[in-house]
Amino acid sequence: MHFWQAFLSTFSLIFLAELGDKTQLAVLLLAAQGRPLWAVFLGSAAALVLSALLGVLLGGTLSRYLPAFYLQKGAGAAFVIIGLLLLLGKS
Repeated sequence: MHFWQAFLSTFSLIFLAELGDKTQLAVLLLAAQGRPLWAVFLGSAAALVLSALLGVLLGGTLSRYLPAFYLQKGAGAAFVIIGLLLLLGKS
């Protein structure tokens, strides 16, 4: 896959996945509390960049030892488990 194809597909997926999630709501609340908007933006952007970096490094490392098929199945199972925990009020 070419760089720009990977970039655009990653951007689109992450942008859509992050809309309306807990992180965005937390940032909205911080900004609504009258905190400096640029500080809220820069702090949240830095946190998202760092968490993305950790995901990329972990995914790159795991892909050396496990086929993508197993990583996809594991990620899917993690989403299902997290969803069930949220539905059951365990988080």
